[in-house]
Amino acid sequence: MLDELIWLPSGEPWQKGAHITPAKDRLAMTMAAADVLREEFLTKQISTVVTVDPMEIDRGGSSYTIDSAKELRQQFGPNVSLIWLMGADSFLQLYTWNDWRDLSRYIHLAVASRPPYSIQKQLTDHPPLQDYYLDHQTQSASDLCAKAAGLIYLDEQLSIDLASSSLRPLLSSNNTANPIQEWLPKSIHALILKKGLYQSTG
Repeated sequence: MLDELIWLPSGEPWQKGAHITPAKDRLAMTMAAADVLREEFLTKQISTVVTVDPMEIDRGGSSYTIDSAKELRQQFGPNVSLIWLMGADSFLQLYTWNDWRDLSRYIHLAVASRPPYSIQKQLTDHPPLQDYYLDHQTQSASDLCAKAAGLIYLDEQLSIDLASSSLRPLLSSNNTANPIQEWLPKSIHALILKKGLYQSTG
């Protein structure tokens, strides 16, 4: 079990382009989501501490994962296991990230599958990433706790078909659609409606 789950809302995601939700609004939604998760953990007697760290927003400029990985390593010291949680869609683009090969010096990567991505099959389409994975792979999640950094664990069983790219069009066309009510906590949905986020201007 994780001791702490830290959410890092991105400041200026350099691969997202100019038309992104303002950082202050994304931070507010992240904090609301963290509150929901804390309540859920409390109900299920899960001891993991949930925090939100605005380091990327506070840093200013383009947000690079390598900078956050270095900052987290400096904050927690050389011996603590740091695990970066990410989806399959992000992982398959890892080789386009800034200094991506150096991430293994600071953190582990734990990758959750997401339809329609079959990570193992699609790795063959990205030879540099496949080689990197083969050099750092582990088949056991427990291995991530045994050392501070440097491993990649793929979870092909946790398969949740949900992405922000699917929700945004729904919010734009019908912000009370059933999928929105199902996937978004009420507090976040309320923030979106209050601030008029993701609404169509046409």
